[in-house]
Amino acid sequence: MSEKFAASRKFYESESATARKRRARAVIKELYKEFPQPECALLHKNPFQLLIATILSAQSTDEQVNKITPKLFAEYPDAGSMSHAPMEHLIELIRTTGFFNNKAKNIKACASALIDDHGGKVPQDMDALTALPGVGRKTANVVLGNAFDIPGLPVDTHVKRIANLLALTDSEDPEKIEQQLCAMLPEEDWTDASHLLILHGRKTCIARRPQCEECRIERKCPGSRLSATT
Repeated sequence: MSEKFAASRKFYESESATARKRRARAVIKELYKEFPQPECALLHKNPFQLLIATILSAQSTDEQVNKITPKLFAEYPDAGSMSHAPMEHLIELIRTTGFFNNKAKNIKACASALIDDHGGKVPQDMDALTALPGVGRKTANVVLGNAFDIPGLPVDTHVKRIANLLALTDSEDPEKIEQQLCAMLPEEDWTDASHLLILHGRKTCIARRPQCEECRIERKCPGSRLSATT
């Protein structure tokens, strides 16, 4: 564990739940000032496209996914067409996103499940979404929050890292992190909170070279503040 994360964990153990909730809300309020209109970085025109793009984003970047989805969706715009897509062609189209064999199987199987079980439509329910091939809780929350305006807080690597650094969680488990963050934040902020932490992680709190001197929430970050005094 790094010095900063060790400091954060120690601070988490000493802070009251009430104080942590107040600080979490202050963090999100401050990040809204920097990113007043946070939104999903994955390009999409409908819930189906967002679902497939999110599956493809695993172990890849949104930027890379956005490079290949226009052609993918031009050829396979809906669940029906994608469910009948030749596997070899899907692999060719998504190859640059990494883990392409498994992802091709998942998006084809997911499309087939949408046809068989949901009339070709993306369900608006966590359990139904996570029952689809290739869809975990993070992907389901992305779709619910961004396609259907149903509050959800996706926990990706940025959210996990920054939530721990900020001492807003004491867990490495994404589902527990989600539960802890949701308990501290208003439901209407859940989806945006994920976007805000991701944007902050990409712009300022960069994993290998954090820009602490430029960070507008540095004073609320025990990992940065405490490690600097030891």
